[in-house]
Amino acid sequence: MNDFSDSYELRDGVPSVEIFRRLRTGAGLSDKDPEAVALALPNTWYGVVLHHDGEPVGMGRIIGDGGTAFQIVDICVDPAHQGRGLGKRIMAALTEELGRRAPATAYVSLIADGPARFLYEKFGFADTAAHGSIGMYLAARAS
Repeated sequence: MNDFSDSYELRDGVPSVEIFRRLRTGAGLSDKDPEAVALALPNTWYGVVLHHDGEPVGMGRIIGDGGTAFQIVDICVDPAHQGRGLGKRIMAALTEELGRRAPATAYVSLIADGPARFLYEKFGFADTAAHGSIGMYLAARAS
């Protein structure tokens, strides 16, 4: 899945646990427990990994039930490669796959951190508060 004439290649799939954690923390996102990542990655509905000269430098995933609800997660690009439209490439691949396979009535959500909201707005995502909804979360804690 390489539509680009430069040294970046976008491949379907998910990274290894180690690369997943490195990409997240390198981009300033929170780290995740390795055992939790090992459980999560195989449950990805669709994912992409962005490579530069064979090395993973970005990723994005869609999770969900495959029918009514999907969430875009783990969008990140290594800071050394940011500012080149690579996040846009990742989002384009994810939203194209949703357009191909997700039912028309499915609800697609994401959490926009900081200025990432401007990228997501380019793909049609809107602030839920403007539609009478508010995003909420519960951080699971080990007992």
